[in-house]
Amino acid sequence: MTTQLKIRELPPEERPRERLAAQGAGALSDAELVAILLRTGVEGANAVEVARQLIKKYGSLDALSRCSVKELAAIKGIGFAKGAQLAAAFGLGQRLAKEKRPEKKIDTPERVYELLGPEMRALHKEALRVVLLDTRYNHLRVEEVSLGSVNESIAHPRDIFRPALIYSAYAVVVVHNHPSGDPSPSQADHSLTRRLREAAELLQIKLLDHVIIGAPAEGRLPYFSFKEMGVL
Repeated sequence: MTTQLKIRELPPEERPRERLAAQGAGALSDAELVAILLRTGVEGANAVEVARQLIKKYGSLDALSRCSVKELAAIKGIGFAKGAQLAAAFGLGQRLAKEKRPEKKIDTPERVYELLGPEMRALHKEALRVVLLDTRYNHLRVEEVSLGSVNESIAHPRDIFRPALIYSAYAVVVVHNHPSGDPSPSQADHSLTRRLREAAELLQIKLLDHVIIGAPAEGRLPYFSFKEMGVL
């Protein structure tokens, strides 16, 4: 292995733990997620490189997840403690995959706000997320598409609908926030909604709503719904 910079020697924005906290697990590679569990590498290779070589050795993350603690502990740079941590993490993942998800219907802007409002109204930048739904409008997952500046979110319809295609969602709700707290739609918001409606028709994906998250204020709702407005 070639000599690698230690994780702590990397710029903060390139360190796996900091990226996990700032961007979520979806922004990290398999090797980076495994590296967080390993914490340290070996001489000449940091934790990310050790994790990369570990996945390469077994051919896939799935194959690695089936290794016993004894097998993992025997690998150079792993040992018993790290092997146990890896086995525990994989075991939790397997249990989570089997766990039955309670049905939660997201079919009104009020329910969209209940799901994402408390978190998104606290953001200082404009973010755009997609709520993926099944044929009964039950919540499947939420995917973040973009994180913009203080007043503008940059997203293209192809990026917005990509999660729906990947996870075979029947319907989606597009959600973004206004850091100002005022959920009133801008001309750009109206334009984006029209483009999304056209793209959804072509892709045969149900665009259930486009909801803008604001802050609670007397005399107005803390959100705006294009569906309630009659646009969708």
